[in-house]
Amino acid sequence: MNSERHSHEHGEDAGVRTLGAVAAINLAGFVIELLGGLAFGSVALVGDAFHMLFDSLAYVMALIAAYIGTKSEPGEYWSYGLSRVEPFAAFLNGVLLVPMVVFLLWESYQRYLSPVDIDPWMTMLLGTGGLVINLVSVYVVQGGEMSLNERGAFYHLLGDAGASVAVILSMLFVEFGGYYIADPITAALIAVIIIWSAVKLLRESGAIFFQRSPISVDALEARIDALNDVTAVSDVHVWSLSSRLDVATVHVTSDAETISERDELKRSITELLHDEFGIDHVTIDVRGEESPTHPTEHGD
Repeated sequence: MNSERHSHEHGEDAGVRTLGAVAAINLAGFVIELLGGLAFGSVALVGDAFHMLFDSLAYVMALIAAYIGTKSEPGEYWSYGLSRVEPFAAFLNGVLLVPMVVFLLWESYQRYLSPVDIDPWMTMLLGTGGLVINLVSVYVVQGGEMSLNERGAFYHLLGDAGASVAVILSMLFVEFGGYYIADPITAALIAVIIIWSAVKLLRESGAIFFQRSPISVDALEARIDALNDVTAVSDVHVWSLSSRLDVATVHVTSDAETISERDELKRSITELLHDEFGIDHVTIDVRGEESPTHPTEHGD
């Protein structure tokens, strides 16, 4: 038990360090791309820079959430600690992407109506630098099991990498074809990438925040009902406190006659939830057939 907890905490600490490193890298990239976009007239590069800025803020929020989730302990009024800070931060990160999309679409429209001169080679150089930053960040984040906020960071980074590639390609169109319209079109495409990231993050964090079951409750109920000594299963509830902590409660009616038999049934259900559904935090209420409305035993 202690080794499992140590391993879990070690993974959380590693996640905190990962998010911190990615936040610092992308904040530096934001400053470089913003100054370059303003200096050389590329709204696509400015858009990519703001994408990095919001990503950096998202990583900082995720970093704070991960740190709080790692260090917080259950208390008198916080029986699960502050585990739900993680999905809240992830949901907020998704919401924060919306104003950036509005800004990019507006700037793209204005630039479409009134094109300006762009220095394509310097813009491509900065776009390439942004791509390198994105790829380094992807390498840092990927690998192993990722938390919700780490997955959110990963989605952001993939979007950033795609945006950097789009900036480079658009500048090739400007340089070799004179198609200055490629710049605002690219910025609009970046906005679409951001929307995709936001929807994905909002869907995943919203599922946790609004307590959607991470597994099929019907499938779980059927598996428990198939165990020996189980005559009925009711009040099955499963939800996620965070991306790494699922919780389940279940009421079972049993024809087991002795306390030891009911304890063995509890162990069987606990093992089932762990082995087949990956749920470790379980509350099981076993009732005898003679008193179905009153629990005879309660255990974790």
